Amino acid sequence: RMESLPEAVLIRILAFIPAVDLVLACRLVCCQWKNLVDGAALWILKCQQEGLTGAESQEDAENWQNFYFLSKKKKNLIKNPCGEEDLQHWGEVEHGGDGWKIEELPGDFGKEFPSEEVHKYFVTSYEWCRKAQVIDLRAEGYWEELMDTTQPKIVVKDWYAGRSDAGCLYELCVKLLSENEDVLTEYKSETISIPQDNDANWTEVSHTFSNYGPGVRFIRFEHGGQDTLFWKGWYGVRVTNSSVMVEP
Repeated sequence: RMESLPEAVLIRILAFIPAVDLVLACRLVCCQWKNLVDGAALWILKCQQEGLTGAESQEDAENWQNFYFLSKKKKNLIKNPCGEEDLQHWGEVEHGGDGWKIEELPGDFGKEFPSEEVHKYFVTSYEWCRKAQVIDLRAEGYWEELMDTTQPKIVVKDWYAGRSDAGCLYELCVKLLSENEDVLTEYKSETISIPQDNDANWTEVSHTFSNYGPGVRFIRFEHGGQDTLFWKGWYGVRVTNSSVMVEP
């Protein structure tokens, strides 16, 4: 009989059940099962079984259930970050000068990207080019209570580079938005200027949002730039491998 099993054995049995079923079904069986599903021991075991207790885990994690779900959901929420699908998924596109263009790495007067998995980049022109994505957190599976109570870290990263024969400008702006898309908090980089005759190396810019308060439902990511020599064509800043991740 299940009720006669030692609690440690029952936890090991429950750990083999899919997480969604644990929350939606098993915790409704009886008070004992509810307490086990709501407790830390079961979720620590599931994290260990699925390899989620590496360097990212914290022994003092307040809610191991949330830690488990956040770890399983962790992915880049930016779609088409490297231009493999042209400009698909990017909205509010501003085509200054000759507009945005997608090129193959390393490109003229460029350098290879640090990761072999990245093959393309977006490049800007002689007037400001900007593009944005708005991420719907609920549609991505991050429910309201999780965002309001746990307030998991939101880590934003972007990569930019110039051509070695042309100067350019680069900007990044990321906003956390409410249900009505009001700005709750934002990060805006300085306008980064790359001089002509630069080394064309790729540079990462990153920002982590934490303790941002309740109400975050959307994330708006926008970046862009231009060249500073006003040459016709595509001599402006190059961007690729953009990412937004909700982390445990």
